[in-house]
Amino acid sequence: MHQLTSVERVHDDGSYLFTAEGPHGAPEEVIVVPCGEGVEAWRNRCTHEDQRFDTGQGVPMRDGEIICPRHGSLFDACEGDCDNGEAAGTTLPAVDLAERHGTVFLVDDDYEFAHEGGIDDDEGPSSTSHLGL
Repeated sequence: MHQLTSVERVHDDGSYLFTAEGPHGAPEEVIVVPCGEGVEAWRNRCTHEDQRFDTGQGVPMRDGEIICPRHGSLFDACEGDCDNGEAAGTTLPAVDLAERHGTVFLVDDDYEFAHEGGIDDDEGPSSTSHLGL
C-alpha cells in the first residue's frame, strides 16, 4: 500500500497523475479522478487508440465524464464505461485504490508506485547542453 494524495487535492485540481510499474513490468501512467465525494483510478489511456487523457495538463472532464482529447469519447469517471464515440462499448482498465480519512492509497497488487507525474517526468533534461553564455 502506497500513500498517493488526498481526496481534497484530486477534487481541487481535477485529477492526479502518477506512474507505476504495471502488471507486465513496464511503466504505466495512472489517473485519479473525482467520483462523487470520492475518487477512482484508471489507466491514463483511451481504449480506442491508446491516447493519453492527461498529457501534463490534467484530465479533461465534463459533468463527471473523462473526455478523450483525440476523438471526444466520454468515459464515466466512476465506472469507466464509454457509451459514445469511437470507444463506445469499452471500459477503462481500473486501478484499485483505498481511501482512509481523506487520504488516497494505491492498493492494487498489479501496480507498484514509481513516482508522481507522467512516465517521462523523472528523466531530467533530454540534453546535457544547457550552457548559457
